[in-house]
Amino acid sequence: MHVGKITDESISIVMITLNEEAAIGKVVNDIHSLYPEAEIVVVDSGTDRTAEIATALNCKVVKQYPPQGYGPAMHQAFVSASRDWIITMDCDATYPVAAIEQLLKKINEGYDLVSASRLGKRPDNMPAENYLANWLFAFFARIICGVISTDVHTGMRAYSRAVLEHFPYNPRGMALPVELQVGPASIGYKCTEIFIDYHPRIGESKLQRIAGTIWTIKRLWRWRFFLNKERTQLTEKLKTQT
Repeated sequence: MHVGKITDESISIVMITLNEEAAIGKVVNDIHSLYPEAEIVVVDSGTDRTAEIATALNCKVVKQYPPQGYGPAMHQAFVSASRDWIITMDCDATYPVAAIEQLLKKINEGYDLVSASRLGKRPDNMPAENYLANWLFAFFARIICGVISTDVHTGMRAYSRAVLEHFPYNPRGMALPVELQVGPASIGYKCTEIFIDYHPRIGESKLQRIAGTIWTIKRLWRWRFFLNKERTQLTEKLKTQT
């Protein structure tokens, strides 16, 4: 539960980077132009000039090298952010910075977590096999976890700090955004989603399809609605806190 209007002075925008020097300048400058008071946190595990460029653009840069993987890097971004609301984005220019306004609008309506779905329709630049996989993951989230979402893998979300501090996510391994969508929703946090345009990528994709699929299934299974004492206990605990 939050009180008062949430503005860019209340948000940290966090990004995980792995050799994104071709895109980092554009993305950060776009953020600065629309949200000049926002904190920008970059957790970098690459070997190119990404960290140097981000530092010159007044970002808070944390090096995590050698790379420890997506989940640990995202966790480091969360704990490095200092504001009450944390917005995740990818640093390849695929997510529209202007959509942060829609996220803030939903936050100001009282939501704990707002997810930016890429899948209102199939994006022109998303391969058919990726679109089908994302559709299936969302379907399984509904069947296994009872959570309605169109895009559990999106990299753009707004989280309240309370969710990230109290929800027991597992930072190890891939597909952490899946757990951070279905987990909070399944135990009773107030969650919603908006639809965004998904832009062409700048730079090379780091997608690992097989490992990502395995981890997605693991994370969905953890928050299944049947035979799940952890989910039941956390649901009851959250009810006592609200």
